[in-house]
Amino acid sequence: MTKYTTIAGDMWDAIAYKTMGDEAYTDRIMKLNPEYRRLFVFPAGIVLTIPEPESQVAAGLPPWKRGTA
Repeated sequence: MTKYTTIAGDMWDAIAYKTMGDEAYTDRIMKLNPEYRRLFVFPAGIVLTIPEPESQVAAGLPPWKRGTA
């Protein structure tokens, strides 16, 4: 897990995009920070917990090339 400190005007989807590269992670970030779920626009200085991005494995690769044991 990593931390992200908000700047004034940040919103959930923008934070997901900035920190994880995709707005689709918004729900995961919100679940890790339930005390801030009611905020739509953040003030500066809120420290949020950001999940580690999921590793993407090419489904078409054989197991020995996926890096999994």
